[in-house]
Amino acid sequence: MIAIRLLIREIRVIMKKTILCILACLPVAVFAQGGKYVVEGTIGTYSAPAKVYLQYKTKTRFVTDSTTIENGKFKFEGNLTDDPIMAELLLNPKGTGPSFGDHKQVYLENGATIVNSAGKLREAIIAGTQVNIDNAKLDTALKALKGDYDALDAKRNATAPNQQQSDAYKKEADKLVSAILTDRAAIYKKFIQDNPDSYISLVTLGSYAYSADYSDIAPLFNAMSDRMKQTVRGKHFAELLPHIKAVAIGAVAPEIIEADTSGNMVSLSSFRGKYVLVDFWASWCGPCRAENPNLVKAYNRYKGLKFTVVGVSLDALDGKGRWKAAIRKDGLSWPQVSDLKYWDSEAAILYGIKAIPQNFLLDPSGKIIAKNLRGDDLENKLEELFGKI
Repeated sequence: MIAIRLLIREIRVIMKKTILCILACLPVAVFAQGGKYVVEGTIGTYSAPAKVYLQYKTKTRFVTDSTTIENGKFKFEGNLTDDPIMAELLLNPKGTGPSFGDHKQVYLENGATIVNSAGKLREAIIAGTQVNIDNAKLDTALKALKGDYDALDAKRNATAPNQQQSDAYKKEADKLVSAILTDRAAIYKKFIQDNPDSYISLVTLGSYAYSADYSDIAPLFNAMSDRMKQTVRGKHFAELLPHIKAVAIGAVAPEIIEADTSGNMVSLSSFRGKYVLVDFWASWCGPCRAENPNLVKAYNRYKGLKFTVVGVSLDALDGKGRWKAAIRKDGLSWPQVSDLKYWDSEAAILYGIKAIPQNFLLDPSGKIIAKNLRGDDLENKLEELFGKI
C-alpha cells in the first residue's frame, strides 16, 4: 500500500525537495549570479521575541540564519556564488528556534525579494525577483489540484483508523493518489513547455523526471533556453540525461554487481530468465518502508512464476545494521544488495536515481518494460503478465 499520509505530505511540499547534488562552479557571466540576495518584508505586527529563520543548503553545508522582527518587519542579506538557492523562511513567535509550524518557500537570488503577509507567513505574497515570481506562478497552477486533495482528505477523515487498513480502502485511496500524481505531472509539463527560460522550469523538470520516461523528458530539456542550460543545474541535468536514457522503457537494464547482506557479490544479470523488479529503497526512507508491504504481497503471490525482486539499498556504511534490521522487520525475503554509499551508490548513479522509492520492471531478457510501479499499478502489471492468481 502507498502510505497515504506520507504521500499527501510529499505531494503538498514537492517543490521543497531539492536534488542534493555536488555543484560545480558557474562562470560569473552566466545567469547574472555571484551577487547579493536580500529577503525582506512584513509579517503582520509581530515584534520581539518573535524571529524569522532562514534555512538553506549550500554546496558544502546546511545554513540556518535568523533575525528578529520589529513591527512585523524583517530582513536577510547574503552573498551568492552561482544558481539561485531554494530556501525556507520559518516564523516562530516565541523566537526559540526554527519550526515548520508556519513557513514559506523562497528562492535566494540576485536582487531583492519582498515577502508580505497580513498574518501567517505561509499565506505571504512573494514578489520582486523573477525566480520567485515564476515559483508563485507554478504554485497558482498547482492550486487546480485542491479538489483532488480535498477528496483524498475527505476519504481519510470519513474512514475510521481501523477501517483504513482494509483492502477496499487502500485501493480507493491509491486511486485518488494516482490521480493527483497524474494531474500534477500534467501541470508540471505544461509549465515547463510554457516557460522555457525559467529557472523554476528547470527545477520542475527534475521533479517531473522522477516518473516520466526519457522520450518525454529529453524534448522538454532540449527546448529550454541556452541561458537555463548553462546554469549549474542545467549542466548537471545535461549530464544526467544519458543515465535517464540508459534506463528508458525498452532499454536493457544496466548491470548491477553489489554485495548482499552477507558480503556475497550478486549480479543483476544472474536473474535473466525471470521478470525482475529492481527496487531502489533505503531503511531511512519512510515512503519506501510504507510501500514494502505491497512488494511483499506481490512477491509472495508471483515468486513461483518466474518473478523476483532485487532490492538495491541507498543506506550508508554506518547504517548497515539498520538496513539489515529493516529487511527483517519488513519481511523482505528477496535478494538485497548495497554498496552502502548512500546517495553516492554506484547503482543509483548508473540508473539516474535522484529520489526514492523507484523501481524498474525487467523482462526475462533484461529489458526494462515498466518503471515506478506501486500499489495497484504493480498488481495490475503482474496480473497482465502472469494472469490473475
